[in-house]
Amino acid sequence: MLKRDEALSLVKKNISKRNILYHMLAVEAIMRSLAKHFGENEEVWGLIGLLHDIDYEKTEATPEKHSLLAEEILKGLVPDEIIKSIKTHNFRHTGITPETRMEKALIASDAISGLLVACALVMPSKKLADVKVETVAKKFKYKDFARGAERERILVCEEIGIPREKFFEIALDGLKGIAGEIGL
Repeated sequence: MLKRDEALSLVKKNISKRNILYHMLAVEAIMRSLAKHFGENEEVWGLIGLLHDIDYEKTEATPEKHSLLAEEILKGLVPDEIIKSIKTHNFRHTGITPETRMEKALIASDAISGLLVACALVMPSKKLADVKVETVAKKFKYKDFARGAERERILVCEEIGIPREKFFEIALDGLKGIAGEIGL
């Protein structure tokens, strides 16, 4: 299995846009935070978050291929459970239903990352350190705020036993841990 530094090198070979790289790092941090919460393997969960959009720049115009190309890139480098989790985060196009806690956590983490970043960017400081759970909860209710952060995907957190506001807290704590790395 890929080590984290090897995975990051592979990501950087496939991703050239800084914002996409930052998104992948954000999802990695959130997944690690969730793994810690559940007592799961933080390395495995982190890798899933880091690698989940490795094919995004190549499949942006063809969403039906997103995560399927990732499977080709990652085959033989990571366990099948990681590849399956990555494919399930694009279940609308792959038809692969998310079943495990890890798969559902990726869907929720992918979506919440955008909402958290948007919350930071509207702060006068533009820093995650100033974002509170209450702020996220308030902004979550406004569908026009961070439209790309699909609320129904964020709410998948409830399917894995985490109430919405607790999920906001776990995700925010994870993201704050890498704020400097992603410029927030």
